[in-house]
Amino acid sequence: MITRRAKYAIQALLCLAGRRGEGPVLAGDIAAEARLPGPYLEQILGDLRRRGIVASRKGRNGGHLLVRDPESLSLLEILRAVDGPVAPLPCLSKTAYAKCDDCVDETTCAVRALLSGVHEATLRALGKTMLADGLRLRQKQPREKRHARTQGR
Repeated sequence: MITRRAKYAIQALLCLAGRRGEGPVLAGDIAAEARLPGPYLEQILGDLRRRGIVASRKGRNGGHLLVRDPESLSLLEILRAVDGPVAPLPCLSKTAYAKCDDCVDETTCAVRALLSGVHEATLRALGKTMLADGLRLRQKQPREKRHARTQGR
């Protein structure tokens, strides 16, 4: 299961992707459109900014911009940007490998063996799923339906 932080990051990035070319978007406008808590969103945008996914401008015409092309920004990159490693076990992590404390031998660990294939398939799926895919799905929904769903929260 992804974290609430990751879900909010994806929602914010979909908002920015949908407004691409319109100039910077205020965090408050992103929060209102995606119905996200403002202070928490600011922290998430900071993480995305540090990872080079969004940029921010200060001043009168300030706000946040999506720097990356939604066609090349994968869910895997987004999850790693806001949550860090996505592995179910530390010994399966590609970016933060660590030996499990209770493991005697990784090569014979049944838990590692069971989760390894699932983890690899998940990484492939997340790596192939781009932010633009979500934007296309979002654009297929009638505006009224999108609005009604967010109002029902």
